Amino acid sequence: MNLPAWIARRYFFSRKKRSFISWLSILSMLGVGVGTMALVVVLSVFNGMEELNKQIFRTFEADMTIAPKQGKRFLATPALKKRLQKIPGVNLLTTVAQDNALARYGNAQTVVRLKGVDNNYLQRQQLDSALLEGKLLLQRQGVNYAIVADGVRSDLSVSPIDILTPLEILYPQSGQSFSVLNPDAFNREAFTVSGVFFIESKYDNFVLAPITSAQTLFGYQPDEVTSLEIQLRPGTNEVDVKQALQDAVGDKLIVQSRDDLNVDLYRAIRVEKLFTALTLGFIILVASINIFFSLSMLVIEKKADIRILYALGATRPMVRRIFLTEGAIIALTGAFAGLILGIGICLAQERYGFIRMGTESSIIDAYPVRLDTSDILLTGVLAIVMTILTSWFPAQRAANVR
Repeated sequence: MNLPAWIARRYFFSRKKRSFISWLSILSMLGVGVGTMALVVVLSVFNGMEELNKQIFRTFEADMTIAPKQGKRFLATPALKKRLQKIPGVNLLTTVAQDNALARYGNAQTVVRLKGVDNNYLQRQQLDSALLEGKLLLQRQGVNYAIVADGVRSDLSVSPIDILTPLEILYPQSGQSFSVLNPDAFNREAFTVSGVFFIESKYDNFVLAPITSAQTLFGYQPDEVTSLEIQLRPGTNEVDVKQALQDAVGDKLIVQSRDDLNVDLYRAIRVEKLFTALTLGFIILVASINIFFSLSMLVIEKKADIRILYALGATRPMVRRIFLTEGAIIALTGAFAGLILGIGICLAQERYGFIRMGTESSIIDAYPVRLDTSDILLTGVLAIVMTILTSWFPAQRAANVR
């Protein structure tokens, strides 16, 4: 029989009347429970936000992107593309010519991000779920089509149904003095709008067009591109393929994964997650300090009992364990209840989405959550460590009673 644990349970559960100390212990338990629950929920929301952004980027960006280390264009020779396509794990290779340009439609105009791609871009099927209106089409029977983002559609009042009004793209000619009054200062290309897509506000100024038209507009040579986008086969090890691609392209080009392109955003989310976790950790610490005060008052109240225990042959380590166990009962009960409630809230939010985003422009209706085992374990360990630290001094004081 574990005598210290039995006595500690008697102190906590078997009081004939509730004193101020017992109510303070209950308050401490509630504080630890609420802090633990909040920490689990908030960390899961940050995990959900990170996962949501990865899904958004996966809808538009490629698995791997090859770009020049200096400048904004490079020569993608047929030999280079053939060498890249032979690398195990490479599924589709898309040549891209991308830059800012001026778009006109009717009497309206706006600055857009023109992205010229070859025909296999649509084979990636990334935009299938993001299409709002029209169809995904870039070329047919010698006609060049453009797929525009919803933000461009709103700025220019574009309609895919109207096949008579062209979308005109203008780009300054190199070597020409810039002047809006000089008609020869711009290269021009006209497109028929085939479809409208919406992913997220970050991509609201994009216009997708055939790469040959974009190269002509930008004044590129036939093999000049701004990047090569590579889609990998499912189940491919991205780290190994990235290294193989880097070895194939040499030192003048850089290979970046989708996460590399958005590393600043992920870093910002993780920093916010860290500071939020520290803030909620202080809340758990405050609740643990309440445990310190309740145990200190309990030691004062139970001095007579402690003397009796010493008279019956109890040792100082045994008395210390009694009050350490008392603190553990308070804290672990609160922490366990907080973990269960936090996990339950996250699972309910993930399935039913009862906490809404509150904005009509959001791409999702409810806050995203994703439970991570490491976060749950970290929260439990944090509560246990704080409990030990705050319970040690009152337990030591009880052991020193004469």
